[in-house]
Amino acid sequence: MGKALEITDSTFEDLIQGDKPVLVDFWAEWCGPCKMIGPVVEQLAGEYEGKAVIGKMDVDMNSSIPAKFGIRSIPTLMIFKGGQLVDKVVGVVPKTTLEDKLNAQIEATVL
Repeated sequence: MGKALEITDSTFEDLIQGDKPVLVDFWAEWCGPCKMIGPVVEQLAGEYEGKAVIGKMDVDMNSSIPAKFGIRSIPTLMIFKGGQLVDKVVGVVPKTTLEDKLNAQIEATVL
């Protein structure tokens, strides 16, 4: 079963350059809503293994990338493709919302 990658300021840029969609969960240990969506992100990591890259970035340990994207509320989940931000969700959302957004990016790759 796949596990969400730990993404850092130093690994972020290389990670988002690939041809697969990359979902990044910006979170913090003290954030209650982050703890609610965390297990969903881990499930997606397993379910989308080989189709998308799923990762998490602790905003307390990594400040430059969250600052670059102006993240003020967490959890913030961003989807990147080919190095570009293509979708974004702020707050806790149903798993189906994230699946729909990931599937749209995966299908766009196939077309």
